[in-house]
Amino acid sequence: MSDSDLLTGHPLKIRPGIRLQVCYCSGTQPAIAFLHGGLGNRFNLRSQYEFAVEQGWEAIAYDLAGHGQSSPYSRYSIGRHCRDLTRLLRHFHIQSPILFAHSYGVPIALEWCQRHPVAGLVLVAGGTHDLDPWWEVPLMQGLAWGGRHLFRLPWVQRLVAQASSRHDHPTMEQFTTESPVPVHPAAYEALQIFWGYNFFSRRSGRWHLDFPALIISGGQDPMFTAAMGEALVEHFPQGQHLHLENAGHLVMAEYPEAINQALFQFRRNSTASV
Repeated sequence: MSDSDLLTGHPLKIRPGIRLQVCYCSGTQPAIAFLHGGLGNRFNLRSQYEFAVEQGWEAIAYDLAGHGQSSPYSRYSIGRHCRDLTRLLRHFHIQSPILFAHSYGVPIALEWCQRHPVAGLVLVAGGTHDLDPWWEVPLMQGLAWGGRHLFRLPWVQRLVAQASSRHDHPTMEQFTTESPVPVHPAAYEALQIFWGYNFFSRRSGRWHLDFPALIISGGQDPMFTAAMGEALVEHFPQGQHLHLENAGHLVMAEYPEAINQALFQFRRNSTASV
């Protein structure tokens, strides 16, 4: 990664004690705001961010608090993530963005759009509930208690990279290089706010989902299945479901061309309908 890399970013003070590592590029609206998932960072969505910039769109990507180069919280909540997103978008005078969210970034996008206008949602490998498979909680607790230090060993990181995806797209090697499994505790602490999350029970029937939405799922994803994607899209009157049978949980890195083309078409349709 060089200083000319679009994803280098810079630290931005959002509020006392909290700095987020932010990448921003001006351009045509609606802006695309990228939200990565748990244990991730802004580089997870490299292909889509670079594509957006190439199209001349306004785009912003950042490390969530407790992830990547951003400050940790003393206590985590989806509400705090949403408030920091609001401050961040206000700083760049971004209104009614398209939120492009992956995995645990999806609940943040869903919650944020209940209080703020959006031009649309692109929700990748994440949904409204049942987002933590049975094995995730004990595994992540074990890593938080000390197992994460194993990832200081390069060969362990290589094993995880090989297991994370069987896809051989060139972007996958860069993805695993830029997004190693974290060894600091903050990212693991941040995961807990999503365990047992249920958007619909939190909202008690008072949700707002009447805007364009593109749901993306992969047939090899053990965490967000095709059935979950089909169920989620039914909640959006203007919803679409894109399912890639051979893709896994990292679908945006495994099939960047397909996802970028879907984003291009979605943005064009969303803009035309305004």
